[in-house]
Amino acid sequence: MDGFDVNRFTHLKVADELPIFGYNFDKNDPILELAKEAIKELQITHPDTTPSNLNSLYMSPWKSHRLTDKFNPLINLMGQLILKTSKDYFTTDFESLNYTLAVSDCWGAIYEKSNYAAPHRHFPSDFATVIYLDVDDNAAPIVFANSLVVKPVSGTAVIFPGILLHHVPATEGRRVIVAINFIKIPNFDFGSINRI
Repeated sequence: MDGFDVNRFTHLKVADELPIFGYNFDKNDPILELAKEAIKELQITHPDTTPSNLNSLYMSPWKSHRLTDKFNPLINLMGQLILKTSKDYFTTDFESLNYTLAVSDCWGAIYEKSNYAAPHRHFPSDFATVIYLDVDDNAAPIVFANSLVVKPVSGTAVIFPGILLHHVPATEGRRVIVAINFIKIPNFDFGSINRI
């Protein structure tokens, strides 16, 4: 950037509470069973684990939702939960503001003993979701901002802002998850947007 003086750039911080939302499925819900099938099939069709911040037995490709339609019911449900949560908690109605949600990434992961996820964020995604398909009693929790520990069980899901730092400590038990990142997209002519 010509003319930009990096010495004039200032970084400030403000304390704010970021919300985390939970949802409980029936652990035998057909939507979860479909997602389990999708991960099993992806292990066959795409056997190499995807390089990432996860140290897991297996991680499917980042864009797994483009490789199988078996994630679609789960994606649709989580999207509807985000829209409802946005309306109820943030008093923001996507439809009336002429925005919609879209999936930026979707992947499955299998953690076995001693696997973990290093601290990370899902930014630039607006919303991140993690759905716990199959979790042993002694499986590791998800830890938000090094302070809030959420111990999942099979059939639970969490929704949180993509900027929120989180990690998974080394696990003792198996955990099978699907992660879905969502972005908001304006429903108007992109020709009028100044692109950077």
